[in-house]
Amino acid sequence: MDKDTQQKQAWYTKKWVTITLHTAVWILMFSLPFLLRPSYDSNKAHLQEQPHYDWLYMYSCMAIVWISFFYANAYIFIPKYIYTKKYWLYLASQLLCIVIILGADRFCFWLFLESTDKTYRLRGFITYNTFTYLFISISSTAYQFIEDRMRLDKLAKDRENENLKTELAFLRSQVSPHFMFNVLNNMVSLARKQSDQLEPSLIKLSSLMRYMLYETDEDKVPLEREIEYLQSYIDLQQQRFGKKVKVSVNLEVADGHYEVEPMLLIPFVENAFKHGTGMIEDAQIEISLKAANNILNFTVRNRFNTTTVEVKDKTSGIGLNNVKRRLSLLYGKNHNLWITTNDNWFLVSLQLNMH
Repeated sequence: MDKDTQQKQAWYTKKWVTITLHTAVWILMFSLPFLLRPSYDSNKAHLQEQPHYDWLYMYSCMAIVWISFFYANAYIFIPKYIYTKKYWLYLASQLLCIVIILGADRFCFWLFLESTDKTYRLRGFITYNTFTYLFISISSTAYQFIEDRMRLDKLAKDRENENLKTELAFLRSQVSPHFMFNVLNNMVSLARKQSDQLEPSLIKLSSLMRYMLYETDEDKVPLEREIEYLQSYIDLQQQRFGKKVKVSVNLEVADGHYEVEPMLLIPFVENAFKHGTGMIEDAQIEISLKAANNILNFTVRNRFNTTTVEVKDKTSGIGLNNVKRRLSLLYGKNHNLWITTNDNWFLVSLQLNMH
């Protein structure tokens, strides 16, 4: 989706548009009694008197109360009680709201109309406000259901679009083709030397390819499988670079059985080997993963050369920008990603809420 299309679709989702629309609807709705009442005829003043301003003040205050009830029901009571199937608590919240509305109505009557020698009657409150309560309650419930359905549909569509965009990248070049070519060349060298490292290298490459081809179709995979894939990739890279690059790895799962989206972590590791090797003095890469108490912390650090001009490679993987987009769609506020540079060190730190 290009930038112009995103801009065309995004205008109506802006906060100021929503606030303006809601304000206009509320003004129209609470103005209807005045717009629909019979017009005042000065020649019939003895039959119909102008409405007293005290009534208008009370009506305006109660309008604010009803609007507050609408949004409280939509954004608090429905998500908190209906969606979690706590129906008795929802009923209790409605009864509490009725009591609060009654108290507000009585207070406004005392504040504005007590001096008019009129008497407050509970029967009048019930008769006048029953329809209003039912209308506001049903409207706010329908509004929240429709808004949530639209939000979920949009999120599902965004995820589908993201999967379509990244599926080809997964199958074609999730791991850089240059890495695969270098690994195969390294294995040819091992075969010529009849090295004992050839067999375990082939096994790791086979495991890596199997994971890429067959398990990336799943929505989620066990974290242990993702770690095995990372370890195989790192081992093959270490075998390729040997002592030229110092690699420190610590991957551990302290408790529980966790699942993540496949190929979620590899772009950070691939990026470290891409930019943390080559013409770099004292090349070092540090990779750390720890999962405990439903929190996954993943950190990748590598030295980089600030004087090296980066050469863009369209076949080198999906890139960090697309990884940010994917994390945002999959985890939303349940993740934190920090990318920083300091003293020739490039640091990526990811925290996922796995619960």
